[in-house]
Amino acid sequence: MFNKEFEAMPEKKIRDLQLERLKWSLKHAYSNNSFYKKTFDRAGFNPDRFKSLSDLKNVPFLTKDDMRDNYPFGLFAVPRSEIVRIHTSSGTTGKPTIVGYTKNDIALFAEANARALASFGAGKNDTIQIAYGYGLFTGGLGIHYGSEKLGAMTIPAGSGNMERQIMMMEDLEVTYIACTPSYALSIAGYLEGKKGSNVKRPGSLKGAILGAEPWTENMRKEIESRLRISAYDIYGLSEVLGPGVACECSEKSGLHLYEDLFYAEIIDPDTLEVLREGEKGEIVFTTLTKEGFPSIRYRSKDITRLYRENCRCGRTMVKMEKVAGRTDNMLIIRGVNVFPSQIESVLLGIDGIDPFYQILVDRKGAMDEVEVQVEVDEKIFTDDSYDLNELSARIAEKLKAALGIVIKISLVEAMTIPRSEGKAARVVDRRKII
Repeated sequence: MFNKEFEAMPEKKIRDLQLERLKWSLKHAYSNNSFYKKTFDRAGFNPDRFKSLSDLKNVPFLTKDDMRDNYPFGLFAVPRSEIVRIHTSSGTTGKPTIVGYTKNDIALFAEANARALASFGAGKNDTIQIAYGYGLFTGGLGIHYGSEKLGAMTIPAGSGNMERQIMMMEDLEVTYIACTPSYALSIAGYLEGKKGSNVKRPGSLKGAILGAEPWTENMRKEIESRLRISAYDIYGLSEVLGPGVACECSEKSGLHLYEDLFYAEIIDPDTLEVLREGEKGEIVFTTLTKEGFPSIRYRSKDITRLYRENCRCGRTMVKMEKVAGRTDNMLIIRGVNVFPSQIESVLLGIDGIDPFYQILVDRKGAMDEVEVQVEVDEKIFTDDSYDLNELSARIAEKLKAALGIVIKISLVEAMTIPRSEGKAARVVDRRKII
C-alpha cells in the first residue's frame, strides 16, 4: 500500500474521519462561495447543523449544468491568486466545465494516483508510459503526478503516433502503459497488423492502467489476451478530481474508493433518494479535502454500486463496481433501457468480429431505431466462402436474447469505425441532429 494508515483504516475510523472532513468541506464551500451559500440557504441547510453522515441527504446536488451556469470561476472557494492549475472536463459540446486546483489540491491529486498505481503492484522499479492526453484533460497529468510520487520512471508520451509509442515502449522497457481501453485495443490491432516488421510487442510490458471511458469485462479479456498483459481499471472525474478517485487492486474484484478523500452515495436517478449500500444506481461524490473547487454532492451520471468485502490486498475501503454505463448515454429503445456496455459485452463474446463498433440511433416517425455497425475481421470479410449474413443474424439473435429488442446489424470492414485517442465515441445519436 502507498498509504496504509488510510487505505487499511477500520470502517468506524473511516466514518469518523469522513464526518470530520465533511463538516469542514461543507462549511468551506458555504462560507467561501456564493453559489453554494445561495443553494444551501434555499434548501434550508446550514453546515453548522450538520451532525451525522445521514444529514448529507439534506444538502442540494451539484450538476454539470450548475457548473456551466457558473462558468468560468463561479464555483471556486478560494481567491484566484491561490489557484495554481486549471483543468476542464473532456466534453466536446458547448463551453467546458472549469475546475481549479490549489497547491494542496495538486498534492492530493498526486497522492490519490500514487495510491492507485501502487494498488496493483506498480512501484519505483517500474517504467510507466502515459498515453492519455495531456493539457486541459485531467487524465495525463493526474497519472503523471502519481507515477512520479510513486518514484516510477515516468514517460509523458501523450496520445497519438502509434509507431513512436510502441518504439518507446520497447526501447525504454516500459512495464505499464496508461491509456483508454479503446486505445489499448488500437495498440493491439496495430501490432497485429505489423507482423513480420520490426515493430513488435514490448516484452517488458506487464500491465495497462485503463480509464476515461466505461469498459466491460469482455473488453478486459480481449485486451489481456491480445497484449498478454493484466488490465486494471482506474476511475475519476474532472469535476471531482480527475483520475485517482478509485482504482482496482491486483485482485480485480472492484475498485477501491478512497473514502478519506471522497464521500460517495448511490442514489436512484429518478427519485433522487439515497439507496442502501449494495444497491445499483447513480454515484454521487462530495470532496472532503479539496480547497479550490469543492464538489458537494456532484451527480456523476455514472451507474454503479458500492459494497464492502474483505479483500486479500488488505485494503478496507469500500469497493465500487465497474461502471455499467451513464444515465446520459442510456438509450430508451421501444421502452427498453439499453446501455452501450450491454451491447459491447455481447459483441465481444462472438468470434470473427473485431472489438470496434458504433451504435447509430435514429428516429423514424414516432419510433426510435438502432443500428449497430460492427467491424469484421479482414480475413472473414474478404472470404467469399464465409456467410456474413449468417454472422449478422447470429449477432442480432444474441443481442435480442440479451436486450429483448431487435437491433439492425451492419457488418463493416476493418478500420471503418473511427479510432479515438481519447474517449471512444460509441453512440451517434442522430435524433439530436437537425
